[in-house]
Amino acid sequence: MSITEIFSPLNTTLIILVVSAILFMSGKIRSDLVALCTLLSLVLTGIITPVDALSGFSNPVVLMMVGLFVVGGGIFRTGLAKLVSSRILRLAGKNETLLFILVMLVTAFVGAFVSNTGTVALMIPIVVSIAVSANINPRRLLMPLAFASSMGILTLIATPPNLIVSEELEKNGYEPLSFFSFTPVGLVGLSIGIVVLFFLSKIFLSGSDKTAKDERKEKSLDDLVEEYQLNSLKHIQVPASSSLIDKSLKELAIPAQYNISIVTVKKTIWNGRFNKQEHNEVAGPNTIIEPDDVLICYGKKNNVIRFIEENELTLISSVVEEENKIFDFQNTGLAEGIIMPNSKFINRTIVDTHFREEFNVNILGIQRSSEYIMTDLQKEKLHAGDALLLQGTWEDIANLDNRQEDLVLLGQPLEQAAKVTLDHKAPVAAIIMLAMIVAMVTNIVAPVIAVLTAAVLIVLTGCLRNMEEAYKNINWESVVLIAGMMPMAVAFEKTGAAGLISSTLVGNLGGYGPYALLAGVYFGTSLLTMFVSNTATALLFAPIGMQAALSMGVNPMPFMFAVTVAASMCFASPFSTAPNALVMSAGRYTFMDFIKVGLPLQIIMGIVMVIVLPLLFRFYK
Repeated sequence: MSITEIFSPLNTTLIILVVSAILFMSGKIRSDLVALCTLLSLVLTGIITPVDALSGFSNPVVLMMVGLFVVGGGIFRTGLAKLVSSRILRLAGKNETLLFILVMLVTAFVGAFVSNTGTVALMIPIVVSIAVSANINPRRLLMPLAFASSMGILTLIATPPNLIVSEELEKNGYEPLSFFSFTPVGLVGLSIGIVVLFFLSKIFLSGSDKTAKDERKEKSLDDLVEEYQLNSLKHIQVPASSSLIDKSLKELAIPAQYNISIVTVKKTIWNGRFNKQEHNEVAGPNTIIEPDDVLICYGKKNNVIRFIEENELTLISSVVEEENKIFDFQNTGLAEGIIMPNSKFINRTIVDTHFREEFNVNILGIQRSSEYIMTDLQKEKLHAGDALLLQGTWEDIANLDNRQEDLVLLGQPLEQAAKVTLDHKAPVAAIIMLAMIVAMVTNIVAPVIAVLTAAVLIVLTGCLRNMEEAYKNINWESVVLIAGMMPMAVAFEKTGAAGLISSTLVGNLGGYGPYALLAGVYFGTSLLTMFVSNTATALLFAPIGMQAALSMGVNPMPFMFAVTVAASMCFASPFSTAPNALVMSAGRYTFMDFIKVGLPLQIIMGIVMVIVLPLLFRFYK
């Protein structure tokens, strides 16, 4: 075989696809960057033109996604989604079965209209609060919460794969799917999910009586101190001769210079010659070091020693038992926060985030899966799903609740987490969303125009403060990922790759009938989604499913729905979807928890859908 044959357009396209899939699975390079590299590779090898390569960025699906992120941001910002969700969930009272069902129904319903990642971030503190107050193990509810957000494919705008298969149908001369075309399929999936998860979660997630009792108990502040081993902090006294005197912590940049963290500064106040009072002050950027201050810090032993020696400090080797209680919880707060998948903090070190300077809050530790990172924090890059132990005044911690696009608080008192604040703009946001839905259902204007109009109105009416906030609500990684991978679908068609894969499926499975072929498309999509984003998977399999159906002479509709359902409903891995990653930290789940609960659900869902889809959309009209 000659070099020309080896690197034919078809083979080159398949090679680029395989390399891209490997990079997606490795997770070492951001998915949007992989998509852009894929796009450029296709152009540079002459497989597609620059016009084809850039067509994704003007595609209606991509523009609709941008608009939907803004509309969803307005719904969350005004408190509308939180108000509706919390009020419905409280109808369950202390009935565990009713609460389980309501959690899934409410999550699926909210996720049908706004981002499922944002829905889960919103619901976590509400569900935990209600579960604990009802003496129910939150672990039983948080994984079903994440799965329900993926099952909420009740509308056209519920997930990107829905939009992708609708466009694929339109591109091949079929009528585009309507706003509620997905509702019957979504209801079937949600019903199966509720029944199966009810038993699986009861078996695998409830735990023993002792475990459940421990999980139901809210983490106290002392629990956080013990869990993150903060009792081993070092006490360092600052003599009058030290070079630190009269300097602020911001000026000193101790974390960056010595890789240790100052948690609290114990101040001594003299009222007269003999009346001495002490109080603990949260270490903030504007804290001024004064003579006789005691710096309470942690870090590696050699870093602490270097800090002491270079600044003429004194290590207090003997600390009275009571002094180990370094936090005055009347003024000093501790809380855990989860890094969101679209957070601006991802892949940035703690030094680069300027957490202390911007928010006046310290990061004391990181929990990543079951690992606790307590040293060398300043150089640690943050990952999506990381749980951060935050310390600061209660007021400063509470202010972080306004940064839900970056971080969701878990460690505040449950009463605080359960509070519902309704902004006066909530009714306006509700009217805009309803108008958008009506416009899309009635086809008064094109769907993309309806969505973009709603997004503009969300900003103009003040549901989001300004355009800067609107831009912050857009998950640009997802947008670039979709726009960057769309040219791969073009390359698939131009080089015949889609036809080759679909003909292979038809050749191997077509002889067993359309049900076998549908099963091949469904489970092929489902398997790839475990390793590659659901959006990229849908982009790749939509043309394959279409070609397979047309080659066999059957209605492509069940195949298109198989692609979107399989791409959206991936439960067997904590890293397959952003909601799964969020609840992994919040519920303290292990990878095996997802295997034990998610894999059976994913298989059962696939079997049911292969049977049900041809009943809803017949193979032969």
